[in-house]
Amino acid sequence: MRLDPTLKQRAKHMRANPTPAEQKLWLALRANRFENRQFTRQTIIAPYIVDFASKAAGLIIEVDGDTHSAKDRYDARRTEFLESLGYRVIRFANPDVISNIEGVLSVIADALRVPPLPSPPPLGGGS
Repeated sequence: MRLDPTLKQRAKHMRANPTPAEQKLWLALRANRFENRQFTRQTIIAPYIVDFASKAAGLIIEVDGDTHSAKDRYDARRTEFLESLGYRVIRFANPDVISNIEGVLSVIADALRVPPLPSPPPLGGGS
C-alpha cells in the first residue's frame, strides 16, 4: 500500500521540527533506550500521523499541545480508530513532559507491561 505523498511530507517535516516536549520525550525513547523497546516518531498509521509508536508493543504515545484542548471529539475518533487496529493510545500534555519526564516515563513503562490489544478479527467471521 502506497502512502499519501502529502502525509509522508508532513511527517518528515514534523520529525525535523519537533516541539520541545516531543524532543525531550524522543531523547528518552530513541534507539531502544527505554525498556529496550523500539519506538518511532511521527509515524504514519494512515490516515493519521502519531507522535510516537512502538508497533511491537501495540502502543501509541501522543504529546498534546494547547491546540488539542479544542479537539476532544477529533482525538476521540482518532483514538477509536487506532484502537480498532489493536493499538493502545496514551496521551500527555506538553507541560507534563517538560516538567515531569520521570512521571511520564513511569506511565509509559506501566503501559508497556500490559499486553497489546488483540488484533481485529478477520472480516467474515471466525471459526
